[in-house]
Amino acid sequence: MPPPDISVVIPFFNEEDSVETLFKELKEVLDGLGRSYEIVCVDDGSTDGTFRKLRRLRERHPVVRVVKFRRNFGQTAALSAGFEVAEGRIVVSMDGDLQNDPRDIPRLVDKLAEGYDVVAGWRHERRDPASKKIPSRIANWLRRKLLGDDLHDSGCTLRAYKKEALKNLKLYGEMHRYIPAFLRARGYRIGEVKVKHRPRKFGSTKYTSSRLAKGFLDLLYVKFWSDYSTRPLHVFGSLGLIQYLFAVLIFIEQVIKAFIVGGLFIGPLLMLSVLLLITGTLFILFGFLSEIQIRTYYERVGEKPYEIEVILD
Repeated sequence: MPPPDISVVIPFFNEEDSVETLFKELKEVLDGLGRSYEIVCVDDGSTDGTFRKLRRLRERHPVVRVVKFRRNFGQTAALSAGFEVAEGRIVVSMDGDLQNDPRDIPRLVDKLAEGYDVVAGWRHERRDPASKKIPSRIANWLRRKLLGDDLHDSGCTLRAYKKEALKNLKLYGEMHRYIPAFLRARGYRIGEVKVKHRPRKFGSTKYTSSRLAKGFLDLLYVKFWSDYSTRPLHVFGSLGLIQYLFAVLIFIEQVIKAFIVGGLFIGPLLMLSVLLLITGTLFILFGFLSEIQIRTYYERVGEKPYEIEVILD
């Protein structure tokens, strides 16, 4: 069988009440596109009847494929597994809680045809409580400031990808929200479409306040990896040299003060100068070690620090 045109990847975690309704909505939309498709459902270690319902769907509908985790590994892992299994030329990701509207999928696919490699959904009218919207706005503002991208909503799972964009993508932690940022750093073209966002109908939210802190740490990692993954010595070495500079300035200030007042006093500032020299040296050494590790990583896994779009022979 030839691969389908579209793969829809959906992570589920304790969403048994949403499974049948979401499938009916999806089938109606995808049948209307007139293109071959598959629906890849990833059960992220659900403890309710989610897997039972997914298995029934699979038995009745061959277009449904099901991946089951042994335990809950998180949304990033679920999406990563779904991307690996998906065979479509276009891969669409969405949540399994019915808050994403399947009727937005054709608009995402049409936007891809305009020359984009990834099209992200923007929930411009979110149907969530303030306890979710406010942290999300803070996270999006931080992301735009650090990464310099212009996407409005990094937390929206509803996205469409060309299959080749996901080929060498490795996801860990809570990195799913930063997939477009990773791909932009590799040179892929990113688009955005306003999508509907519906109130949660069944179950309870999986969002916790700790995700904001974890998301910020992941954001720092994305910033480092996108800017310095092939040259870590530059960032750590620069920090070390800055500390050297402050150490020298403090020492000069203390020497001048000693000539004016009389006698070099070994006080807190002079000790700080020595400390900055030591920590600056450590940062530079850490940069050397990181450089060695990065080069070992690329050689070991066979990954290239660049992306080739086309070769004309």
